[in-house]
Amino acid sequence: MKKQELIAYVESIAQPLAEQMQYELVDVDYEKEGQNWYLKVFADKEGGFSINDCVALSRALEAELEKQDPIENAYILEVSSPGLDRPLKKDKDFARSIGKIVDIKLYKPLEADDLPEGHPAIGQKSLQLQLLGYVPETGMVELGTEEGERLTVSKKDMASIRLAVIF
Repeated sequence: MKKQELIAYVESIAQPLAEQMQYELVDVDYEKEGQNWYLKVFADKEGGFSINDCVALSRALEAELEKQDPIENAYILEVSSPGLDRPLKKDKDFARSIGKIVDIKLYKPLEADDLPEGHPAIGQKSLQLQLLGYVPETGMVELGTEEGERLTVSKKDMASIRLAVIF
């Protein structure tokens, strides 16, 4: 089974378990780090996702994965919260984060024709801006500066976008 198929299959197992426990399944990833494969499941709930929540979902998911046995090689199951700096991946992540400050890493620096002349973001690959909007059909993300300037960037041009942690 290919990686994306495996992730989709695990999501199909984890989603009903998470809902039953009144959690939100945020993301699933399967990756190799060093010699080991990791199946990473990220969940959340209103009021915060505690260590006890991690244990409960981990045990329920582990039991289902043992029954169905969809993963051929040995792996380590990790269940955790997405954290304060959670990545924005799904449409609902963007919708929930409108108005919040986000950290963005671009694949290539912004060019002068993307922005008004003399804009400080020209040549930048890392930005911290306010998320003003997202159009799922086009994948366009609308961002704003403290000065009220607006910038539109395609989601496909972003290496990552996550909530900013500001103290």
